[in-house]
Amino acid sequence: MNNTAALFPASARVENACLADRIAPVLEEIRAGARDTEKSGRVPARNIDLLRAAGYFDIVKPARFGGEEGSFAELVDANIQLSSACASTGWVAGLLSAHQWLLAMFDERVQQDVWGSNPDALLCGSYAPVRMAERIEGGFRLSGDWAFASGCENAQWALCAAIIPPNGEGERPVPAFLLVPASDYAIAETWDVVGLAGTGSKSLILKDVFVPECRMLSFPDATSGRTPGGRGYKGIGLFNIPLLMGVPFCLGSAAVGAAKGALESYIDHMGARVTRGAVAGGNNKIAEFPTIQLRVAEASASVDAAREIILRDIARAQQLAQAREDGAGEITEEDRILARRSQSFAVSLALRAVEALNASTGGLGLQMSNPVQRAWRDANAVGRHISMNWDAVGTMVGQQLLGLPPKGQF
Repeated sequence: MNNTAALFPASARVENACLADRIAPVLEEIRAGARDTEKSGRVPARNIDLLRAAGYFDIVKPARFGGEEGSFAELVDANIQLSSACASTGWVAGLLSAHQWLLAMFDERVQQDVWGSNPDALLCGSYAPVRMAERIEGGFRLSGDWAFASGCENAQWALCAAIIPPNGEGERPVPAFLLVPASDYAIAETWDVVGLAGTGSKSLILKDVFVPECRMLSFPDATSGRTPGGRGYKGIGLFNIPLLMGVPFCLGSAAVGAAKGALESYIDHMGARVTRGAVAGGNNKIAEFPTIQLRVAEASASVDAAREIILRDIARAQQLAQAREDGAGEITEEDRILARRSQSFAVSLALRAVEALNASTGGLGLQMSNPVQRAWRDANAVGRHISMNWDAVGTMVGQQLLGLPPKGQF
């Protein structure tokens, strides 16, 4: 066994974080099935059941609907551990759990519609508002395809982003989430990819679907943290965190967890290996090469730094939201962009870690079953997400720091 526990000290963990401990007994089973998850193109129901039994989907869910109303940091910390076993499962489970929090932002009637009929209901989401909703009496009509709906085969509802047309003179179109039950859409087999292959991020096909007005949540409300549902939850800050100060931390945690798992696997396997090639010198222990030692050191420092950054700033987001609830402060543009910086830069650190490791795994590292190269592919897939891409987010951060109008999602 390796000594990676020393690289991630207990003092860095979120105080009283028990969700990570609750899922610890099932991680080995999820890790053992990671290759099958990837090949099947979706997270197996078994993984979802194991996580549900541990309370994974209750941690940031309202107590009045059976949730724990815990901290978002506790979810993110657990998602790093889960993603170290299987990044595809971590990506999907993190989103499904975070969407319990997002549902609490909707009108309470909607929360009752979903959880009242099925307390275990889960929501997937397609976030890009590329379709225009048709405004009709009592609500909206949706038609088209909604791509990248991660975990759609594990969910009973979907958050379908769309543009809401103006309702009167002087108004402008507004992007919004529209909540749709699984019975109203079909799933198209559009997910055949090199990274995060097990997330089942397929397309949803909707044809003339009616969505009641109350099942709409506007992006401006969600990204400001001032929502119809959030006004009904006060005292802990949880349900009034701005959208992009919350959900993207779950996405970033999948990359950090993947890098953590890669490091653990690398140390386990490389510590006992010897060289076979004449160029490097036959029968030498690979662990004795200074270049290998440096790669391990760089990867461990990168993973630890990434973890510290995202746990610090997701906890800060909830503290800021609670202070605003108490009338003791406001969440500024600077606060929101700082959160976006942390989310994306943590992913860039994870990429640095997996690049350092994967480049030195040798011929055995080419095998599809090798956890290090799978983590490398998965972390790179996270880094290509528009919310996680450092080129996109970093320029927005630079604009804000230089006194320019920031252009991006925050």
